[in-house]
Formats: sequence, C-alpha cells, structure tokens
Amino acid sequence: MRKGIANLPLHGGKAPPWLFRRMVELSKSIVELIVLEHGRKTLLERLSDPYWFQSLGCVLGFDWHSSGLTTTVCGALKEALKDTGKELGVFVVGGKGRTALRTPEELDRLGEKYGFDTERFKDLSRLVAKVDNTLLQDGYQLYHHTMVFTQEGDWTVVQQGMNTGSRYARRYHWLGARVVSLTEEPHSGISAQKVHERIILDMTSKSSAESKEAIRELLNDRKLFLKELEGIRKLELPSRHYISPEDLNLKRLHETVKKTEEIELKSFEDVLRIRGIGPKTIRALALVAELIYGAKPSFEDPARYSFAHGGKDGHPYPVQRDIYDTTLDTLKRAIAKAKLGEREKVEAIKRLAKILNN
Repeated sequence: MRKGIANLPLHGGKAPPWLFRRMVELSKSIVELIVLEHGRKTLLERLSDPYWFQSLGCVLGFDWHSSGLTTTVCGALKEALKDTGKELGVFVVGGKGRTALRTPEELDRLGEKYGFDTERFKDLSRLVAKVDNTLLQDGYQLYHHTMVFTQEGDWTVVQQGMNTGSRYARRYHWLGARVVSLTEEPHSGISAQKVHERIILDMTSKSSAESKEAIRELLNDRKLFLKELEGIRKLELPSRHYISPEDLNLKRLHETVKKTEEIELKSFEDVLRIRGIGPKTIRALALVAELIYGAKPSFEDPARYSFAHGGKDGHPYPVQRDIYDTTLDTLKRAIAKAKLGEREKVEAIKRLAKILNN
C-alpha cells in the first residue's frame, strides 16, 4: 500500500445550477439503491464515514479539494429526500449557517407532518453541536450542521467548522449506533486538512474523563466550588496550557454555578444542557478542576486525514454532462427494475464494482 502526504488547497467557486440539479438526481438514485440493497442503517453508516462521504462528493462532481463539498453534498441529499423521505424512511434536516439554527423547527414540522416524536432528535442535535463547539475546542467554529435520521430512530450527523485565520475546514462525523457516550470519543471520524500539535482542548478524549467527572462533582457541590473560587487569587499555569488567566472569570463562573442550584447533574451531558455553558466556561472549569483535583484534560488533536465526473470548477477536468446523465439513467433503470424484482442491472453494477476494486 502506498503512503504519503497530500496537500489539499481549496478551489473556490460554486456548483452551477445545472450541476446541482444533477447532483440532486444522482444522490437520490444512490440513496435509493443503498436503501433498497442494504437497508437504512447501512446508508447512515456510510454517511458517517469521512472517506466514503468524500468519495460521494467526488462522484457528484466535486474534486477532492473543492470548497463547499460538505455543504453542497448535504444540501443535495436534503433536496433529494424532500419528497421521497417518507417512502424511504430517511429524513434530512439542518444545513449551513442560519439553516442549521432552524433544525429544531424543521424537526417539529416533520413530526407534525408524519406523526412522530422529534424531541429526542432535537436534544441530540443541540448536544452534538455543543460537543463539537464547546467540548472539542480545536479552533474551528461550526457553521454547518446536518442530521440524517430514519423512521426507526437511527441517526447520523455531519458537521463542519472553519478556522477563519487559516481558512482550513474540518468535518465531524457522528453515527448514533456507535455512540456509547455523547461526551467521550463519540465521533465516527473527523476529516481535517491539518492536524494540530497540542494546541487544542479535547474534553471528549478518554484522557479527559477525570477532568469531566471533577467538573460535574464541583458543580454538584456548589458550596465547595464557590468556596474554592473565592480562594483563588493567583494562577500558576504550566507552560503547556493555552488557557490564560483571563479565561478564569470568577464573576461569570459564579453566575453559571448559581444557575445549577436546582439541577442534579447525573452525567456530563447534563452539564452541557445548562444554558450559558460555552467554550470559555468549559475552559475555566477544566482549569479549576485541574487546580483543585489535579485532573488534567487532553490537549491532543483527535482529527485524522481523507474522481469520477470531474470538478465543479473545471479541475481536474470539467464535469462532462453526457457521462453524468448516462450514470443517472443507468442507476434509475437499475432501481426501477430492482423494485419490480428484476435484478440484472443491479447485479451488473455489483460485478463492475468488484472488477474495479481488484
């Protein structure tokens, strides 16, 4: 197996309307075929794999370093399943920017339309976003949040953050079936263009388990916590910390702790549910937990690194519409025949895949 380093500069530009229409059609066909052949759980598993997701983007018309792959692929999937979600039992909510913030409203509308309870998904959506923005402080601000879920209650989430300084992006993948704890190494994968060396705070790491438990105990024992806060006058920080004394705002911490007076924090997820618990508060709490209990959090970066129809911006070559349309037609015919019990085309596609993989 060959190994090496790939430098992936982003190419600008947007997918033209004619290409996006085809992306919607092709993604719809691919999703239908996967659900038909393997089931809804397999579809979620594949979307939660950063490499498979990247490959899907390439097939749809984005070369491997095109900007906008994540948001456009998710947008195409959402549009493709807008009218067929009920039939397939798969639904997509969320998106980029303000659309991501409207995820709870979209869930409510789906619940009213199809008659299922969406409160669990709304809670999951909020917590997953808060984990990647608050517990995993890697310098990437979330601007994209898409949740895909099934009528059985299975789910996957694809989120993306941007480092405005470096202009690098990273993508966070979640698969509900693999999540044991939302706050401890919950990701199915993190796709990044750059892995940082010890400049982040990762409270999702197993190495941060003692730190999280110390924070929970401190917040539950409010009298002890407030007493310890009053006793802190000078901070002696080890050089490895990127946390600064300014992060320890005693007034803000005091106000946050007061908010928890009537709440019993049974798990760290309950800590995240407290309004006002954001990145700065988590950094301060982690620092206090280390000062009082010696419980050190993790500063290791958990991220790891990731052509068919061409690229939207003409690299490595322009998307060839006739070939794209032939692919669409082939998949649609295969799906139609498979639904009628005629599986010759589906089996032919499978054989082709085996040949290409050998």
